[in-house]
Amino acid sequence: MSTASANLNIMIKAVRKAARGLVRDFGEVENLQVAAKSAGDFVSRADVKAEKTLRAELMEARPNYGWLGEETDPVEGADPTRRWIVDPLDGTTNFLHGLPHWAISVALEHKSEIVSAVIYDPAKDEMFTAEKGAGAWLNDRRLRVSNRREMTEVLLATGIPFGHRSADLPRMMRELAQTMPRTAGVRRWGAASLDLAYVAAGRYDGFWEASLKPWDIAAGVLLVKEAGGLISELDGGDDPLKTGSVLATNSQIHETLAGLIRGA
Repeated sequence: MSTASANLNIMIKAVRKAARGLVRDFGEVENLQVAAKSAGDFVSRADVKAEKTLRAELMEARPNYGWLGEETDPVEGADPTRRWIVDPLDGTTNFLHGLPHWAISVALEHKSEIVSAVIYDPAKDEMFTAEKGAGAWLNDRRLRVSNRREMTEVLLATGIPFGHRSADLPRMMRELAQTMPRTAGVRRWGAASLDLAYVAAGRYDGFWEASLKPWDIAAGVLLVKEAGGLISELDGGDDPLKTGSVLATNSQIHETLAGLIRGA
């Protein structure tokens, strides 16, 4: 992105610094796989360490901003209109299993609206960035959502509930029963930030999921909007950060996909 703002440059620098530590830790995960418990502990330490790095970099550069992160307590900033929303390691389970599909997600919120976003996938060296009114970018390439409108051609992404969230599983199975026969397929890759980034990049035509946290989707929501896509809640509301329910599409299939999901 040629003319990034000062804030976006700060975010990119912070994310690259945190990524270096995570890439080293990812290299170590293989050695720990024999003892699942120690691998899990190691990954949660890697997660916390990455958040400390991000927090130090971002709060040093902008000490008046607030903070909302996955691993640390929220901070009300001296400037109450601005805060960082940060997921230091989205795709923890992938990371733990040595799967190279995980990301760092950082968003800047101003007056309850996301204005800058960075999602970085270190394993593939893909840096997704967006700023309000300035478009969405992958490294130095401008992003646009796909143009597919035939449901038989679209590729979708979602998250499938597991563990403590498995009470949501029957609903999800009904949603899959509605969507899979009518589309080119549904993927579940285990990192919501990258699912949204991939909608922005035109790799997926749509993504939906419920019960997400603000740090899972804050950056991705802006990427999709700035790439020309549509964002809503699953029931049609317009504040996915508040409800954790998100439907992101290329805009061509938004109403059709929303109808299928609600029909479930």
